[in-house]
Amino acid sequence: MEQQSSDMDLSIRNEINKFGWSVLLIEATDYLPSFACTIGLWKNHKHPDIICFGLPVESMQHILNTAAEMVQAGKTIVPQKRYDDFFENGTAEFINIDKNNLGDYFGYVIDFYQTEDFPALQLVWTDRNHHFPWDADFEEEFKFKQPLLDRNAHFKFAEEPTLAVLCSRQFQNGSQPIVQVIHRQDGEWAFLTSDFKEEDSCTVDLVELIAQDPSLNNLFNLDYGEQATRTAADAKWMRSMVQ
Repeated sequence: MEQQSSDMDLSIRNEINKFGWSVLLIEATDYLPSFACTIGLWKNHKHPDIICFGLPVESMQHILNTAAEMVQAGKTIVPQKRYDDFFENGTAEFINIDKNNLGDYFGYVIDFYQTEDFPALQLVWTDRNHHFPWDADFEEEFKFKQPLLDRNAHFKFAEEPTLAVLCSRQFQNGSQPIVQVIHRQDGEWAFLTSDFKEEDSCTVDLVELIAQDPSLNNLFNLDYGEQATRTAADAKWMRSMVQ
């Protein structure tokens, strides 16, 4: 795994040196959307790096390369402006990214720059009826395909805020912290204290749980069949597969 990571690092750096940027591609899982982001636009062109979600990675690679070529040609991509350059039958708009969302998806870029002090944009695409995710009529099928990184830093889950989740009563009454979070294969979530028993269970809206303990927000990308555990409220989360 270390050799694979090293080879990828070398390949990306070679592409940046040769072309002025590279595109990192992350495939979708059953729960999490695919995404792709540029690396090197800020270093070589003083232009924000760009991320895109929810499309086939080959398509996003082409889209982001097109955007990077525009930047290389001296154009500046402007947020909140509609662009017809990227899709045959669709529109794109770019939004600024909240710094509180940067580390969730730009980890490799942060490592490359050795800082989080760089600007980034998100390319947002329309559905088949030319609606954007913030439009009332945006297609439900695509609702969680592209998280909007200019907002929602206080609630990052790809779920409805009112989703009912299993929780320990000891957490709700403030007597114990959550130390185990399980995301089951069927999509159910469980937020448990150290001495949880079935008779201690209750349900609560996910958004209320996150408001009570914002550190749980960091587990938004816990995939199906994964769990996270910690020894105390201020301890680091350790992730593993559910046994």
